[in-house]
Amino acid sequence: MRKLIEYDHLSIDGRFSGDDWWAAQMKVAPNDNHFEYQLRLLEQASGLVLGRVTYETFAATWPTMTGDLADKLNSLPKHVASTTLTETTWNAEVLAGDAIDAVAQLKESGDGTLVKYGNGPLSRALVEAGLLDELHLSISPFVAGSGESLLSGISTTAMNLTGVTDIGNGAVVLAYTPSR
Repeated sequence: MRKLIEYDHLSIDGRFSGDDWWAAQMKVAPNDNHFEYQLRLLEQASGLVLGRVTYETFAATWPTMTGDLADKLNSLPKHVASTTLTETTWNAEVLAGDAIDAVAQLKESGDGTLVKYGNGPLSRALVEAGLLDELHLSISPFVAGSGESLLSGISTTAMNLTGVTDIGNGAVVLAYTPSR
C-alpha cells in the first residue's frame, strides 16, 4: 500500500496564500536546503496528487524549469482531482469519479509514496477521510496576517510530531502523522 504525504509552505501564522503571503515569501526565498528536502521526499515518490488549481499552476511553471527538483517533478505521473478538467498535459490524468475514492484506490494500487502538493478542499477531505499518512509543513519566518489558513474548517484531528528539519533562512519543516 502506498503512503500519502502532503507538503505545504506556510507562514508562522499558518497562512498559505494571499497577496501579503506571496510578498513576504519572496523576501525569504527558499534556499538549497529547502529544495534538497523536497527532492529527498520525491525520491521515494511513485506519483503526485494535485488539486486542479495546483495542477494548473505547476503545469504552467515546472515544465520550463531545470535542475534536479524540476527533473523529478516533471518525470512523475500526476493524479489530478477535478470535476471540471477534461484534458491534461504534463504526464497527468484526471482522477475518475469521487476524488477521495480515487485517492484511496491509488493508495491501494501499489507501493511507494504519493506526494500531494497544494492545499484547500482536497487536503481537508483527505485528512477527514483518514487518507493522509504524513503532513510536512515548511514554516517560513514571517507572519502574513491575512490569507487562507491551512485545513481550516475540518474537525479536530490530533497529530504526532515525527520530525523537525532546519532548512535554513529561519525556516523549518515539521513532519506530522495523524493519531489513529
